[in-house]
Amino acid sequence: MLILSVESTCDETAVAITENGRRVLTDQIFSQADLHAVYGGVVPEIASRSHVEVISRLADHALESAGVTRPELDAVAVSYAPGLIGAVLVGVNFAKSAAWSLGIPVIPVHHIRGHIAANYIAYPELTPPFLCLAISGGNTMLVHVRDYTDMVVLGRTRDDAAGECFDKSARVLGLPYPGGAPIDRLAREGRDDAYDLPRPYVGENPYDMSFSGLKTAVINIAHHAAQTGENIDRAGLAASLCRAVSDALVPRTMAAAAELGLKKIAVAGGVAANSRIRADFQRAAEKAGAELFIPPLRLCGDNAAMIGCQGYYEFLAGHTADWSLNAYANMAL
Repeated sequence: MLILSVESTCDETAVAITENGRRVLTDQIFSQADLHAVYGGVVPEIASRSHVEVISRLADHALESAGVTRPELDAVAVSYAPGLIGAVLVGVNFAKSAAWSLGIPVIPVHHIRGHIAANYIAYPELTPPFLCLAISGGNTMLVHVRDYTDMVVLGRTRDDAAGECFDKSARVLGLPYPGGAPIDRLAREGRDDAYDLPRPYVGENPYDMSFSGLKTAVINIAHHAAQTGENIDRAGLAASLCRAVSDALVPRTMAAAAELGLKKIAVAGGVAANSRIRADFQRAAEKAGAELFIPPLRLCGDNAAMIGCQGYYEFLAGHTADWSLNAYANMAL
């Protein structure tokens, strides 16, 4: 089954063609990072306009790159929630138009389900059930993947996502947007105990998380240094931040896996590219005798291949949409 898939939930326009949920024929991505860097974050209106400008040409290029003709396509999958509403609308409307013109089904895919499915591309041997930590700029949640389309959220951030914490902290440290990779590089030069940063625990659910206080602590340290003329150990603060974020993620994930008796643990999303988090998970999984699945860096960020992969399993489960399909800024997994 050949699926044309579309991803436009934030600042990457992506179109891919996948086969049977595991094989990627092509994955074309246009990044808008340079357009938003001057503002220090994503500007929704700029993101939406850019998606409109490139999505059709990107789809044509994907077909050409894969050597696939339009009549060979069996369905169109699209990330329809959650995300920046204007940006998501561009992808949804393009996907519906493409599917209608070709007379094939349109498959709605939850963006976070797509991130989880990136592991199926990287690890064809991976099958449910398993535990997955989905960590990105807009979402942080711990998910029990009971089957390809049967998922239960065990815990989530109560406020900021881990990726937002990295991005906002990077900005006060004078690092470029997006901040995840620059923070990671800078952290490798510093000591992770240079600053005592908070590890919040929230509510009665031990698997819920909070990153707002951690972000605020980093911002306050940077602002205090600027106001008093003190030198700040930027590398040490970045390293301490990475350690604090990892301390919030890894133990919770391992505890949930142990409680559920799961020996397969996956990590997904843009923050999964962080080297400290990857290393800490590797050590924790080895200690627990668990299998660890973390996608290569190219599959951690937003891409359309993951949407096509999950779209295949959504199609098998009968989850297709009619032409009334809409876009949503927020939606439960």
